Amino acid sequence: MPAPRDVRPIAGSLRPLDGVRARSAVSQDRVDIAKEQPAKKRLPWPVSLFLIGLVIPWIIPLGQLNLSFYRFILLATLLPCLVMWVSGRAGRIRAADIGLLLYSGWVALTLIMAHGAASGTQSAGIFFIETMGAYLLARCYIRDAEDFHNVIALSTKLVILLLPFAVYEFLTGNKPLLSVLGAIFPTVEVTMMTPRLGFWRVQGPFPHSIAFGLFCASTFTLTYLISDPGRSALSRKFLAGLVAITAILSLSSAPIAGLVVQGALMAWNWLLRQYDIRWKILWGLAFAAYLVIEFGSNQTPVQFYISHFTFDQQTGWFRIWIWQYGSASVLNHPLYGIGFGDWARPKWMAPDSIDNFWLVTAVRHGIPALVLLVVSCLAIVLPIAFNKGLDKKLGNDKLAYLICMATYFIVGTTAHFWGATYVWLLFLLGAGVWMLTVESGEKAPLDETDSSMRRRLSSNRHGATRPSRHGRVASQTRET
Repeated sequence: MPAPRDVRPIAGSLRPLDGVRARSAVSQDRVDIAKEQPAKKRLPWPVSLFLIGLVIPWIIPLGQLNLSFYRFILLATLLPCLVMWVSGRAGRIRAADIGLLLYSGWVALTLIMAHGAASGTQSAGIFFIETMGAYLLARCYIRDAEDFHNVIALSTKLVILLLPFAVYEFLTGNKPLLSVLGAIFPTVEVTMMTPRLGFWRVQGPFPHSIAFGLFCASTFTLTYLISDPGRSALSRKFLAGLVAITAILSLSSAPIAGLVVQGALMAWNWLLRQYDIRWKILWGLAFAAYLVIEFGSNQTPVQFYISHFTFDQQTGWFRIWIWQYGSASVLNHPLYGIGFGDWARPKWMAPDSIDNFWLVTAVRHGIPALVLLVVSCLAIVLPIAFNKGLDKKLGNDKLAYLICMATYFIVGTTAHFWGATYVWLLFLLGAGVWMLTVESGEKAPLDETDSSMRRRLSSNRHGATRPSRHGRVASQTRET
């Protein structure tokens, strides 16, 4: 009986022990890569305190001043942020920085001229803290995509935390937040307005239902697109729905119009996502609509928008009268405005409020202040808008930010921003400056980490199945 022949493994076959070693090498490489990944960044504590302070309604007296909680944070961080900004630790000084600094200086000049040195200087100081303090806080601490995502995640949580209190106030008219927190420190004044549609307009922790709705509505697109990159699309839609419901409970036309504008812009982007010129088409349609209203209506485009984005016809006409008499005040005092003085109007227009942020700026501080503010905003938004070729994650950041800011600018023609809504606008301006440093073709840091991990795992996987000349498996790992 012949002796059995020596059986050699066929070249390319994989022995069980070699397979185990290969899988072990891949698993070990996964562990090594996980160790190499940087820990998730946390939101800097000054920013966290500031965001939380926006929804705390305390008004704390300090000498002759009444300071809200967020003002304390801005006051404490203003000098360190100025030092960081001047020293270049917040990046190079940009045109928007100088523009907002000049804007604050011009406003200070107009207030001193209108109200005298003592009163004007005090008001100018508060204005500088709210303007440059909020802007520089974001400018210095929001430096990349991860910081930006953390800001959106916290602001979303704050809005959703307000939802149960808002529902209770919506149904009963009682204000639990102001009642409970008012037992510790004085809070903003309670505003009881006439119910709409049989329900109470929610004020929340803000001085007015409009301010509550504006703050909540401003986070809608940010939540929908980038509230947390780790969340699924369904989860983000659910959270965005809760944000929208919270904003709608204010029953104010400006926040609801803001939600409509954001939803329309996101829908436009999704429907025409295959076309790179979709935004040029939108600008063309907007310009055509402008011409139709300008030449085919007895209202100006501004009057048309103001009159149609309101709950009732009477409110719309009242806002048109505000626009007419407010514009006349600007033309009568074009350089320095009238400060906080009363603006000329008929006696039957009893409320002294002007439901138009841009018009208020010009009425109080003159046309130069309005120009400086608008140019500063555009110096940030336009370069971001024209930055092309970003990867998907950074592209979502850019899209969400631009829609949010565009909505703020549009809604500003039908509502005034003051207090928390004003500092939130300036903070958002500063929070987008990091996008100016992103170059076309650049990927988000998380994408780079993920792709590096995929390359290394792919390399190990291929190496683990590549036979050697002797039928053994080559399991060396190629470093990336």
